[in-house]
Amino acid sequence: MSDWKEIIDGDLVSTITGDIAVGLDLGSRTGKGVLLAGGKLYTAITPTGVYMQETADKLLDRLLKQSKVAREDIAYIVGTGYGRVALSFGEIGHKIVTEISCHAMGSHYLNAKVRSIVDIGGQDSKAIRVDPATGKVIEFIMNDKCAAGTGRFLEKVAHLLDLTLEQLGAEALNADAPADVSSQCVVFAESEVISLKAKGVSAANIAAGIHLATARRVRNLVNRIGLEPDLVFSGGVSNNPGMTKALEELLGHPISKVKLDTIYAGALGAAIFAQKAASRSESDLNDFALLNTK
Repeated sequence: MSDWKEIIDGDLVSTITGDIAVGLDLGSRTGKGVLLAGGKLYTAITPTGVYMQETADKLLDRLLKQSKVAREDIAYIVGTGYGRVALSFGEIGHKIVTEISCHAMGSHYLNAKVRSIVDIGGQDSKAIRVDPATGKVIEFIMNDKCAAGTGRFLEKVAHLLDLTLEQLGAEALNADAPADVSSQCVVFAESEVISLKAKGVSAANIAAGIHLATARRVRNLVNRIGLEPDLVFSGGVSNNPGMTKALEELLGHPISKVKLDTIYAGALGAAIFAQKAASRSESDLNDFALLNTK
């Protein structure tokens, strides 16, 4: 729980309404939730289960327990992410908004100057350009056809190195000579990792090489739409310090420091959309968000 004035960009605090709103971001690996109520911002996170509604209900229950808000007092819920299409909340007003729009809006409310977003999740990665005047998406491109450049790829490599996913990013920071991992294909990159291990290359140098290879894949996405400061890194992989370093090195631009863990950026954006839905007409919201589209 945090005072939202300590989290939201100062230029946008006044646009937060008094409506109690919930945003739920159901990713392929984890579900995240944000609840806005009484000047406070509450967060919840849980592994994504087989049934998306169960994951959503678990997140909502945790948010209500933290905030002591009654379910019937929720003005609106917006769902987003991998599992958004399966959501239903009975009598509570709700709709779904694409993760592209939600990550853009959430990042915008964390840094009102943001123009570029790199979003890396468990099964896809995205480059997004944002209008800093509105938080609207100007352009985006995504990789959801190949595991390279995703959290799933990093998870596989961590296993090959006998590390946890959390350890992999930290280990990369200890590298003194990052390994050259040239493959853009996951299968071949895994073979390279096995070969590097056999040659006695340190885990730190392999980890750094893998992060750079992954970042190159993401850079290709960014280059196709153009990079403009400020830059926000969102999604589950944004907590990985090795990836943050690799992206800053290859993109040649620092990643903005914000006051909320950006794994919650999509859920925050969804909560902002939920407030807009509670206070604006349906047509206004439809104009504002990329609803039900990639």
